Amino acid sequence: MSNSMNTADPPRRDEDLERSQAFERLAEPLHREIKLHCYRMLGSLHEADDLVQETYLRAWRSFDTFEGGSFRAWLYKIATNACLNAIESRKHARRFLPDQRAPAAVEMPNGVPATDVAWLEPYPDSQLEGIADEAPNPEARYASREAVQLAFVAAIQQLPPRQRAVLLLCDVLGWSAVEAATLLGGSTASINSALQRAHETLAKRYPEGRPSVVPSPNAAQQKLLGRYLQAWEKLDVDGFVALLKEDATYTMPPIPQWYVGRDAIRTFFEFAWKLYDGYRMVPTAANGQPAFAAYARTRADEPWTAHSIHVLSLDRDMISRLTLFVRPLGPQLFQVFGLPLTLADDAGSEVPPQQP
Repeated sequence: MSNSMNTADPPRRDEDLERSQAFERLAEPLHREIKLHCYRMLGSLHEADDLVQETYLRAWRSFDTFEGGSFRAWLYKIATNACLNAIESRKHARRFLPDQRAPAAVEMPNGVPATDVAWLEPYPDSQLEGIADEAPNPEARYASREAVQLAFVAAIQQLPPRQRAVLLLCDVLGWSAVEAATLLGGSTASINSALQRAHETLAKRYPEGRPSVVPSPNAAQQKLLGRYLQAWEKLDVDGFVALLKEDATYTMPPIPQWYVGRDAIRTFFEFAWKLYDGYRMVPTAANGQPAFAAYARTRADEPWTAHSIHVLSLDRDMISRLTLFVRPLGPQLFQVFGLPLTLADDAGSEVPPQQP
């Protein structure tokens, strides 16, 4: 009996190894796009990390039930259902930016973050690299760069979860209503109905039916980003405000107050910058948009410490929207952006060319 068990064990181990290798070969190339899908569903980078792990664990455990066909579709089904379950179980079904919750402020904030609100988080461009299906198929309504913009992700968070899933599957990934119905359950008619309602809701935010395509910054916009960096590091309010559109908006989650228009934004920064000795700015990119990581100190003898992540929306040669993820949320994001929590005095602040 002993010999019989010994001869049976190696084949079993070989089968396990083959199963593991087959799963890894199919699943690993899809990891980043599944994570991006979870981020779009949840509006949170940290939750996306958790859900992509759960997705892969569920997929591994049920890999023996995969009957062929599209492994990618099978994995998206697991991920989407995991996200829907997570949304159903959490306290806040939706995530927000401040301008989605209240009118623009006219007074200075008290600096108290709204910790009872689930705030949208940015997505590092470094985690968008290498996504296999970066170019959607012809049936997709949105291009890749549109569908990752911070404002677009914020807008779809306001859709009911199932509508959100349908929109992402059909309009972003380019799946048919039949395919979406197979994944989510229900009839093709119910998918088309959910998609129509999602379009009607988004039309309030995008009258033309879709967000504008955001190309990589051109030479003039690169100069604009350089001037933005210099204005912050020199605490130059006039130089900073000159870069803004007349109707620019400024939000700073998790602080609930937000501001619209050059004059209101100027008043805020004249107030806020007096609290700091200075800033050092490190260029990065988030949600397919130009971004900066800001380090600050209140006295000249203090180290530069993580302060905020800035995400900029550009309209031609001006800034139309500025979102700062400030303390305590902002510094928590530095690690996922691959950035240290403190900065040496001699660290460079040069604005590098943006990748196309």
